[in-house]
Parts: sequence; structure tokens; C-alpha cells
Amino acid sequence: MNLPSTSGLATDSQGLNALRAGAARDPKTVIKEAAKQFEALFMQELMKSMRKATLSSGLLDNAGTQMGTDMLDDQFALKMSGLPGGLSAVIARQLERQTVGATAPITAVPAAAAAGAPGAAARTQGSASVSERQVSFVQAHTRAARAAEAHTGIPAGFMLAQAAHESGWGQREIRNADGSPSFNLFGIKAGGNWKGPVAEITTTEYVAGEPRKITAKFRAYASHEASFRDYAHMMKDSPRYAAVVAGAGSPQGGSAEGFAKGLQRAGYATDPAYADKLTRVINTTLRLQRAVT
Repeated sequence: MNLPSTSGLATDSQGLNALRAGAARDPKTVIKEAAKQFEALFMQELMKSMRKATLSSGLLDNAGTQMGTDMLDDQFALKMSGLPGGLSAVIARQLERQTVGATAPITAVPAAAAAGAPGAAARTQGSASVSERQVSFVQAHTRAARAAEAHTGIPAGFMLAQAAHESGWGQREIRNADGSPSFNLFGIKAGGNWKGPVAEITTTEYVAGEPRKITAKFRAYASHEASFRDYAHMMKDSPRYAAVVAGAGSPQGGSAEGFAKGLQRAGYATDPAYADKLTRVINTTLRLQRAVT
């Protein structure tokens, strides 16, 4: 891709057209080049201001010497632009946030550190730039989440977010004893009425607000789609979550915060900060949905 380099500024129509054409093919490269251009223009103005403030006109000054001085200042400005740690790096970051949008790195919200009854297995994930992982997770499970929405009335984005929160965006799924995946995206425990396979793991429960390690049994499924179906049936059929389902379409319950707080009040997880954590992941997931669907 031919872009105007900082050996010359894109102040002519040809240079500007090159930047515009390149933006469609490789926006990040164009952003870096545009940032260098902005820095060079700034440095030019800075050089001019410095000369005006420190030098006075002489008898030999004329239009020719002024043009030569301006050209020299332009070269100095270009040489000082685009250096590591300079102004162009700051400009590039700002332009990426404003123009690249969903392709810019997204800082992950810490994954679930909660367990519940039936609740979630506690799995903590450090912050990282994981936009590709997040996009992949949303794309992989959108169809199952929409089917669950049709059954429960709970927005698909809310359920996608809860699955992401509980599983660390699919990176910390509950595993069977042989290491194979249980496909349990929602951290649903295997109570006495569960007749299917189970996965037994060490998890974290909060007792009186304090985390404690315990061994618990969780439901295991044949697929992620089965996990979404079971979650939908649990939410729809259990009196425990009736208020959450009923409020999913209301102005308060239909909000990210309303849904998350409703789950916490119903006892989905024992982590006292569960609602706040889930709300943040829901907001991230909704942004990703708008970007990739």
C-alpha cells in the first residue's frame, strides 16, 4: 500500500487521496501514518513560533531567505516526527479509539470468581487484551443464545455475557476428570434431581462474604448448545428465577444491571460482587454484539 511518508506531508490532494484509499484496506497503518503527519505539522508550527520569538529581522532578510528558513524548519520538523514515545504515538492511540472501534484491543473484564447454588464455579482470569477471543465467543454461541431467548424472553446478549462471565470467555470451562470439556458454560451445579453426567472439581464458595475452597459436582453436557438449553429450562421452570425471567422485558429488569442484580437476589451465585462483575461483562458483550452481528 502506497502511503505518503513523513519525508513529505500529505497536504496535497494526491497525498490525502492515498490516505483515504489506504484507510479502507489497512486502517491501523493509515492511523499511524496520519498521526505522524499531525505531529509533523505541529512541529512545523512549533519551529515557526520559536524563530519568531527568538530572532529579529535583519538587513539581508527577504522573501528568498524566508522561504529557505521555512524549508529548513520543515525538514527539522519531519526528522523529529514519528520517533518512539513521541506525540504521534499518543495521537495514534486516540485515533484508534475513535475510528477503529471494534478492531481496537478490548481490555477484558476479570472472569467469574463466583460459585452458586446452583451458581457458578469460581474461576479467576487476569485482565488481558482479548478482543479476538471475545468476538469468537460471541460468534460461536449467538445462535444458541437466541434459541434460549425465544424460550425464556431473556435477551440473548445477557445470556451470552453470563456464559462468558462464568467460563472466562470459554477459556476456563469446567473439565471432566479425564480433561475433556463438560460444556457447562453457566456453572450449573448437579443437584439431586440431575440424572445426567457430572464433573467434580474444586471451586470457590463465599460463606459470610469470605471465599472458601470446596469440592462440588457440576452438570456435564454433550455440547455447548445443550448447556444453553438446560440453562434456559432452569431459568424458565424454576420458581427461584421466576422474578428474573418476568422482569427481563421490563425497563428495570431488562437492563444489564437489573438482570444481574435479579440473579444475585435469587441466589445464582454466592460472590457478593457477582452483580457488579456480571453487569460489566454484559455491557462488553452488548458492544461486541453490535460490532460483529
